[in-house]
Amino acid sequence: MTLKPALLIATALLLSGCGYVGEPLPPLLRIPVPVTDLAAVQRGSRIVVQFTVPRLTTEGTVLRNPPQLDLRAGPGPNPFDAGAWAAHAKPLGEGPVEGGRARYEVPADAWAGREIVFGVRAVGSSGRDGGWSNFVVVAVVPPPQRPEDVRAEPVAEGVHLAWQGQTGLYRVFRRGPGEQSFNPAADATQPTWTDTATEYGKTYEYLVQRIVKTATGEAESEPSASVRVTPVDRFPPAVPTGLKAVAATTGIALAWERNGEPDFGGYRVYRAAPGAELKPIADTGQTPSYTDRTVEAGKVYRYAVSALDASGNESRPSDTVEVTAP
Repeated sequence: MTLKPALLIATALLLSGCGYVGEPLPPLLRIPVPVTDLAAVQRGSRIVVQFTVPRLTTEGTVLRNPPQLDLRAGPGPNPFDAGAWAAHAKPLGEGPVEGGRARYEVPADAWAGREIVFGVRAVGSSGRDGGWSNFVVVAVVPPPQRPEDVRAEPVAEGVHLAWQGQTGLYRVFRRGPGEQSFNPAADATQPTWTDTATEYGKTYEYLVQRIVKTATGEAESEPSASVRVTPVDRFPPAVPTGLKAVAATTGIALAWERNGEPDFGGYRVYRAAPGAELKPIADTGQTPSYTDRTVEAGKVYRYAVSALDASGNESRPSDTVEVTAP
């Protein structure tokens, strides 16, 4: 039997692959990738658990729908076995998700004095999951005491913080100008700390947490109430030291030690004639010397020097020196 020409052409096209339908592709399983950044910390009487919700499947495609989150907590067997743990761990239900981050706040009282293992898995619409996340162990302790009565006071060095609390470890958080959130600024081992990285005229806000070391890391207190301060420069430079006076042919020459403040502005020279009070006679800029050419021969004069900063704050006068004009 011979094929007709039209049938021959159709057969050739099919065999050459034009319009050829191959084997059907397997359906996409749409299994979410595992969570890799599970984190948990005790904060006061709660355990705060956070992680990023998966957006991709194990096949590299974007999930059509958000996965169901299966977060569990319970004591871990020793040696640890994920299957044995999961069989007895308590499911914690769904938690709020914002910006792709899930955040749970779990009461800690039921687990006081024990080490609790947290794990989560993301379950796709097919009912399948990509496995458990990294596991996190939290040693639950009595809630650390919350710092109270936090006070912020401008001082010459910056901003000095003090609060009520037991001796121990504290973490200070600061929100500076233009910052949207609080950031860790320092750890302190006493209920006091001085922030030396501030600028006059700018507003800073602080809060403090008590930190307790545990067998598995750290436990935090509830954050203190925040306190806000705008430091203003009302602090004069140090009093000049080492003032010396020498009678010279052109008058009385004065010299003293140089100040080292970052905002130092200059010096002011004071003089007192016999029987009179000290009065300013000259500003010398940042030069630590001055020659008084307006003295009268044979008279005894007293001199002192003060320091000024860039904001005009003036120190008290230095110790006086006495000299007889030539």
